[in-house]
Amino acid sequence: MQSYDVVVVGAGAAGLFCAGIAGQRGLKVLLIDHAARVAEKIRISGGGRCNFTNREVAPAHFISGNPHYCRSALARYTPAHFIALVQRHGIAFHEKHRGQLFCDDSAEQIIRMLLADCAAGGVERWQPCSVSAVRQAGAGFELDTTRGPVQAARVVVATGGLPVPKIGATDWGLRLAKQFGHRVVEPRPALVPLTFDPETWAPFAAMAGLSLEVAIETGEGKKGTTRFLEDLLFTHRGLSGPGVLQISSYWQPGTPIRVALAGAGLVDTLRKAKGSTQRHFGNELALHLPERLAQTWLGLQALPADKPMPDVRDKDLTKLVDSLSRWALLPTGTEGWRKAEVMAGGVDTRDLDSQSMGSKLVPGLHFIGEVVDVTGWLGGYNFQWAWASAAACASGLPLAA
Repeated sequence: MQSYDVVVVGAGAAGLFCAGIAGQRGLKVLLIDHAARVAEKIRISGGGRCNFTNREVAPAHFISGNPHYCRSALARYTPAHFIALVQRHGIAFHEKHRGQLFCDDSAEQIIRMLLADCAAGGVERWQPCSVSAVRQAGAGFELDTTRGPVQAARVVVATGGLPVPKIGATDWGLRLAKQFGHRVVEPRPALVPLTFDPETWAPFAAMAGLSLEVAIETGEGKKGTTRFLEDLLFTHRGLSGPGVLQISSYWQPGTPIRVALAGAGLVDTLRKAKGSTQRHFGNELALHLPERLAQTWLGLQALPADKPMPDVRDKDLTKLVDSLSRWALLPTGTEGWRKAEVMAGGVDTRDLDSQSMGSKLVPGLHFIGEVVDVTGWLGGYNFQWAWASAAACASGLPLAA
């Protein structure tokens, strides 16, 4: 039976990073993943260019049953640390939108960087290789794998979440956590498009492909309202785009979302147009909104698109703008794990130490990355959690005697 100081299960962002750091600290590390290709989620992220972090990261950008849990790791390994690593490896990058950083070339550069750091630490990688059982043995663990049994003083679970089953996502990490007595916050798709009843959505389906910036919000009462100013994308089945993906992480089934497709100030703009133009109502509105949206909305409100602006009643302008600025709608669901970018929920942080990501129930067992109940906003925040949680774990592993 081969023996290691650390076995890391899961060769995604968190697992690769943790293994590399641990190996470079002098620990004997084995990295195992059941997939044939390494880090497939990195490879497909950011349109193939990997939104690897965000310049502005704070605990407020994360959702968790314990919102304070992520503070320590995020404070100790910041975006500046990862940016410096990327620069040391000569990877060119750019800021695209609201602090989001992407590779100029390809996500493959981040994967090669992580593999190079693993190689520098002498990390052994078994892939594809599945782990069928993990059990405590003496002061450590024994693992049954498809390449034979393994002993380890420490086991790090970095198996990610449930999104994108076609690239190999499974619930292995959650099942292992439960096996060892850990509580698990019910997983649900996050950063995911929202869907609607087909009959209700029929009037909007023709706008599929249309995108515009909106204010979008959900929630009320004691828990408060969450609001984003981001792009929205109409689809055949519902709504997508950055704004919808963001709000989906906060949306609760059975509750509405509210969208401002236009600002309330539009009514004054249209009233002024009554005295300065003979354009038809629909043509004037299309100067301020995408044409398909303008025409669809006038139809939904039973307002005449072909009426000259001077003939449009003020109360009709008010009715139109009120409906645009206060569009309330009730999603029936989401596009599910197939289209979700991340998982909300996961291993309950009440059972984990925030300094080392180590289990409070089973000494030597650690959970990092997406498998933990910490979910970031869209825009590089989930990768930063992967790097920060991995660094916290790897830096806290005791060195071999």
